[in-house]
This record gives sequence, C-alpha cells and structure tokens, in this order.
Amino acid sequence: MGTRLIVQKLSEHLGKQFYVENIAGAGGNIGTGRAAQAAPDGYTILSVSLGFAVNPALYDKVPYDPYKSFDPVTLYASTTVVLAVNPSVPAHTVKDLIALINTSLGRYNYASGGGVGSPGYLVGEQFRLSFGLDLPQVPFNGANLAVGSTVSGHTPIAFLAPTPVIPLVGDGKLRALAVMSNKRLRLLPEVPTMSEAGYPGIECDSWGGFVVPAGTPKEITTLLNREIVRILALPDTREHFAALGIDDSAGSTPEEFSEAIKVAVEKWGKVIRLANAKAQ
Repeated sequence: MGTRLIVQKLSEHLGKQFYVENIAGAGGNIGTGRAAQAAPDGYTILSVSLGFAVNPALYDKVPYDPYKSFDPVTLYASTTVVLAVNPSVPAHTVKDLIALINTSLGRYNYASGGGVGSPGYLVGEQFRLSFGLDLPQVPFNGANLAVGSTVSGHTPIAFLAPTPVIPLVGDGKLRALAVMSNKRLRLLPEVPTMSEAGYPGIECDSWGGFVVPAGTPKEITTLLNREIVRILALPDTREHFAALGIDDSAGSTPEEFSEAIKVAVEKWGKVIRLANAKAQ
C-alpha cells in the first residue's frame, strides 16, 4: 500500500539511501521474524499490514511477539472491505441479504481476495458468525479473480478491497451494499457503512504501518515518525494513495498505532478462534 513511494521520499528527505527488501513466505512471518532479530539501530524498518496482528492467532507459532518485538512508528494507510453482490442477487440492503441467505440454505457463498486471514475472509467470517449464516467462504488468489467470479455469478457475494469493486459498481456489474468502515468511502458516497445499515461493530480497517525493532533509540523513532507523517501530507502522496482506493493516509502517533495493533490482535483473534481457522 504505497510503501515504495514512502521509502523513496525518505531517501530524498533524509539524504540516506533506503531500499525495499521483499521477503515472502508464511504470510509475512519469515520477513517479520528476520526484522525482529535485526539490530535496533534505526537501519531496519519493517512495513507491516493487518496480518502482523492476525498471524499470532492464525499460526501455531510465529517468530515475533506483536507487542514486544517491535516499537511502532506510524500507521501510513488504512483501507476497508466492501460487501458487494452480483446484480442478480435479490437484495438491495444488508438486511435483505441476511434474510435471503437465511431462507436459501446451501445456496449462497462468498468470495474473498485471499485465503484464511485475509481482510475479506476476516470480516466475511465476522459477518457469518454474527448472524449464524450458512455462508461458506470461497478463497481466491487475488482480488481480481474473486471479483471476476462475483461478476460472473459463480460466487454471488463478495467481501473485497475497494479498488477492484468501485469501477464495477459504477458500471452496474456489481451492487455494493455496505462498506466495512466507520465512515463512507469518498469514491462510493452512496454506499452506507455497516453501522448505518443497522449492524454496528462489523468493520474491518485493513491498515499498513511501519515498525522498528524493539529498543530502537527514541530519537530515531521520533525522526522517522515526523518524516513519514510529513511525506503522507504531500499532495502527490495523497494523490497516489487515492488512486489505490485508500481514503485515509494521514499517519498517526506511535501510541495510536500501538493501540490499533492491540485492537486488531484481540478482535481478529476472537473471530479466528470462533471460526476454528488455521493458516493453510
């Protein structure tokens, strides 16, 4: 979610060359584990997503502690999930959809643009569990595949990131019923939040943030926070994030990010346990 742009601007603003090292595997656990073992000298910064807070509940063992292994620097982006349906689905509100699923047992499923632990899965399961719905998940390897399946009617319901959904809603190929955030999306102003639809608490803030190894000097964390927040306020940065469908890219204090991590660990840990989910 825009990490490379921020890193590029950090290099320009601080006169030190930053570069991005992608370390894939185990849902991000491998790279996070390596960062947790790095020296706390300010030369290692880790970009984390919601999975950072979710993985401790999803995996039997992770190579880091979300509270103790790192010091938060700042949130840098937050997006959400959209509940959308194929236009053939005879539901125009969330209430209609819940009633339809309950009277059509075994007929409906939902698509998510990722497997167990992805934002679409998490809020899809929260939705399913909250109302005791017969609504199995159909995971796809990417949002484009998931949204294509919903447009074609194979998986008539979807919980997806806004970016692939917004143009299809505009073209009438999908119907958006709600956004899983505490405020409406700027690019989907007519679509209510779940709270406005009458179901508060079913939300998913899929955030991105920066952390540093625990014990990094406070002055370094403060410097990085100040510079990244300043970068996020630049017009070209905000334009870049808006093009990605990200409404909120204002940054945060380290304390605010710490609280966001705590909330996510507790909230999604509970959903994962209730769903009896494990990483695949």
